[in-house]
Amino acid sequence: MTYEELLENARPEMGKYCKACPVCNGKACGNQMPGPGAKGVGDTAIRNYEKWKDIRINMDTLCANKKVDTSLNIFGKSFRYPFFAGPVGAVNLHYGEKYNDASYNEVLVSACAKAGIAAMTGDGVNADVMKCATEAIKKSAGIGIPTVKPWNLETVKEKMRLVEDSGAFAVAMDVDAAGLPFLKNMTPPAGRKSVEELHKIAASTRVPFIVKGIMTVRGALKAEAAGADAIVVSNHGGRVLDQCPATAEVLEEIAKAVKGKMKIFVDGGIRSGVEVFKALALGADGVIICRPFVTAAYGGGADGVQLYIERIGSELADTMAMCGANSLKEITKDMIWR
Repeated sequence: MTYEELLENARPEMGKYCKACPVCNGKACGNQMPGPGAKGVGDTAIRNYEKWKDIRINMDTLCANKKVDTSLNIFGKSFRYPFFAGPVGAVNLHYGEKYNDASYNEVLVSACAKAGIAAMTGDGVNADVMKCATEAIKKSAGIGIPTVKPWNLETVKEKMRLVEDSGAFAVAMDVDAAGLPFLKNMTPPAGRKSVEELHKIAASTRVPFIVKGIMTVRGALKAEAAGADAIVVSNHGGRVLDQCPATAEVLEEIAKAVKGKMKIFVDGGIRSGVEVFKALALGADGVIICRPFVTAAYGGGADGVQLYIERIGSELADTMAMCGANSLKEITKDMIWR
């Protein structure tokens, strides 16, 4: 199966919102929510994609011809590549009927673990979404990162019990999900979290705690103060607020402020191994890619996920070789051009 065949297989299966485009740039799905689009016009999702393209790479092949090492060591685990699959919850709401949350997570989590990376899993109003996610992670010996929505503290505690039972090696909270329409006006309240509230959540778990949805240095420093072990520079895929800067535009400044204090991930519009390289050069430790993994699963199941991982991984390895970096630690700012 080629990637083009994967896309062809996916299109009839993706539901009425996602078009399984050859280039996943946020344009065709527009402002459609539910679905992969945005609650506004979706200009932030488009900007996320385009700003990675504005960064170029500096080729340098005058270096030792050694084998390239793409492996990432983080939170006591070793992974083949420095990118993970992003979280999606309530797949029937956003995508087609081919999968439910149990079967989607079963495919994604196991395929990612088998290929040497990890999948982040989603959450939803239906409690079964998190149950299915954590069950899939448990079956894969804890190689997965459950992502909890910013519910009220009692609900978060209930979700954390599932996380701990799964044996997951880390847990995340996507605080940027506070802008999702279905979280508004809930009883009990869900949404934004103070530093004090976030600190209570971070302190309640025995595994590394990741705060997803950081777009400013100020936000990163708040996450640090709350006890986060890592952040994800993210605007929720550009889905929750129009006219935000792209993650590519704010990553470097944030990384400079907290590098060495917390691990740094980034997502938003990253669609190739070359762009994974760019993100690492700007200071990220790792990258999250979300929507294309959904297409890969819908178009080819576990084999499709494997194909996509190898596609991004081989692009990253080739870019590293052509730019003079034989390991992730050797990727530096002077290897990119703006």
